[in-house]
Amino acid sequence: MTSPVLALRRAIVDVASGDAELRALMGGSLRLYDEPPRGAEPVYALFGDVKAEDWSTDLDRGHAQSVDVVIWSEKGGARTALMVADRFFAILDDASLTLDGHRLVNLRVTELTSVRDKDSGLARVSLNLRAVTEVL
Repeated sequence: MTSPVLALRRAIVDVASGDAELRALMGGSLRLYDEPPRGAEPVYALFGDVKAEDWSTDLDRGHAQSVDVVIWSEKGGARTALMVADRFFAILDDASLTLDGHRLVNLRVTELTSVRDKDSGLARVSLNLRAVTEVL
């Protein structure tokens, strides 16, 4: 069985990589990583914190996930990172994604936050997603 967390991440990458507007905002390609590549220049996004909880019923095994997607801005402003976050919101909120080994019951963007990182001075915009999945 595929992990529900990994299945959701793969589906997010698949749908995001197919979005031309998102790719253009990120410099021409999808720059969504598990960890920032060495020397990566913003704008890029990372999969952040995740929490998966049992959401099983008497009939189906399932999970509720809270997933963060964190977008790092270029120096000098949060505008581009906020535009990238808005695009992620548009393609992910209430999306019908295909997951390996799981069925997506729902996917919602529950929160957007923007803060300035004290160490780098870059703006960091976070989207929190809530997903409910069932094991196939």
